[in-house]
Amino acid sequence: MTDYDVVIIGAGPAGCATAIACAQHGLRVAIVERLSFPRERPGETLHPGIEPLLKQLGVMNQVQAGKFIRPFGNWVTWDKERNFTPFGNDADGAWSGFQIPRSTLDGFLLAKAIALGVQALQPCHAKKVLLENGRVMGVQTLTGALSCRQLVDASGAHGWLTRQLGLGSRCYSPPLTALYGYTSGTVDESALGIFADRLGWYWTAQVGRKLYHWTRLYFEHAQICKASAVPSSFEHLTHVGKMQGADVTWRICEQSAGNGYFIAGDASTVIDPGASHGVLKALMSGMMAAQAVIEGCDNPTNQQVISLQYRRWIRDWFESDVKRMRELYRAHPFPPPWLEKP
Repeated sequence: MTDYDVVIIGAGPAGCATAIACAQHGLRVAIVERLSFPRERPGETLHPGIEPLLKQLGVMNQVQAGKFIRPFGNWVTWDKERNFTPFGNDADGAWSGFQIPRSTLDGFLLAKAIALGVQALQPCHAKKVLLENGRVMGVQTLTGALSCRQLVDASGAHGWLTRQLGLGSRCYSPPLTALYGYTSGTVDESALGIFADRLGWYWTAQVGRKLYHWTRLYFEHAQICKASAVPSSFEHLTHVGKMQGADVTWRICEQSAGNGYFIAGDASTVIDPGASHGVLKALMSGMMAAQAVIEGCDNPTNQQVISLQYRRWIRDWFESDVKRMRELYRAHPFPPPWLEKP
């Protein structure tokens, strides 16, 4: 059995942020990732607020060198005519975000973690959690057992540890699926932005030279139609790869921290892409989980208090997101019928 201070399930933004922050503190870290990279995920438009996090994680130089598209906000066609919503301003002028393909960002973060000495096991399947007297002590993988002082589940919406421990989750919406894909060619700028329609909404953006990303969310699961999911303004473009889907049902793990573990990113809470800060939230929750792990290693007797504080932080942010999303969808010209249900 190989021993680590912390073992992390998942090498997405939340998992890599946890790994980097823990490694920067001198902890022995391993990441268990079931998929090979690169992989596609929705979420290319990053809010300017992500910049200090990328600097702290040590990947800002790579991002700046990539010369990615830097939007100053989003064009929105929602409850009124198309209008531009800027990210904001500071003393130096307008804020600009980033259009970074998720596969590229994930690669930057994982490479940084490995450079810091993190052991990346990929592709590697986590088979079962290892317990001793009710405490999480590690994970059994296909290649062997890994023991740890703390386990961090950053497996995404799959929620690996929640399933393993039977923790359960609470849903705040009916089943929701976001369909997404990529196309290449040329479109008019008026085709880019966030658009409300009778079935929900869709988002389009340019993420590279003649490369575009789209995401569509249907408010009613029964209305999902892959044949018409691609925005009409993109129908003439060439499809790049396959259309994919992601479960974005609003939900929260009922116990995001416990005896020997923390749960971060989409494994702890999920809100649909309309919240517009999925990657930002993943990085922040990963860094917060790392801080909790570090404090727990330094002060083992305070572990219960640390876990409670982490759970409260996760819950408060999620409930704030749910409130915001309800307000957003109330302003939709065709609000979902389930919106006011408890």
